[in-house]
Amino acid sequence: MLGLFEKGLIIGILVSAPMGPVGILCVRRTLSKGRWYGFVSGLGAALSDVMYAFATSLFMGLVVSFVETYMQWIELFGTAVVGIFGIYLLSNNPVRNLKKNREIKNTYFQDFITAFLLTLSNALIVLLYIGLFAHFSFVLPAHSWWEITKGLIGITLGAVLWWFVITCLISGLQRWFNIRRIHLLNRMLGSIILLLVFAQICYSFFFQST
Repeated sequence: MLGLFEKGLIIGILVSAPMGPVGILCVRRTLSKGRWYGFVSGLGAALSDVMYAFATSLFMGLVVSFVETYMQWIELFGTAVVGIFGIYLLSNNPVRNLKKNREIKNTYFQDFITAFLLTLSNALIVLLYIGLFAHFSFVLPAHSWWEITKGLIGITLGAVLWWFVITCLISGLQRWFNIRRIHLLNRMLGSIILLLVFAQICYSFFFQST
């Protein structure tokens, strides 16, 4: 059985992996300016994601009695949100209207701040966190704040690990990789998420009901 730290790692990767505007920005900077510029931009996005994760866990922690009473429905809602997210990744092409703008040679700090602010402007990520937290039973009345803190550390490390790996791969495979292949990456991730949702539904119906 996964602990909150391991669940946090998975959540951190799932939140960071989809290639929306911030992902495209990090990939573009990796291709045009170098691996470390892309990675630092990813760290800015990760910091914003962790702040939203903390805010979501705090909100859900304050309504623990509600969560405990309606846990089954909240888990169902979370699974539905994650499923919709997977379908969105399968159908959406984030580079359809992409313009090939040339990256300005900013400093690491400037790249960090721009990625952080761009991610922070997307407050809808809270809905994704609520869905993932409910799906993975991340915030429960039985969990202490120390356990949830370990989970948040896991989310942080998961996000940082994702940006480190993806920028390394893109930098190493620069001749093969181009920004148009991001759509394929999103489709693969969407398929994996839908498989996880299907497995969760099967587990709920065939194992928890017995």
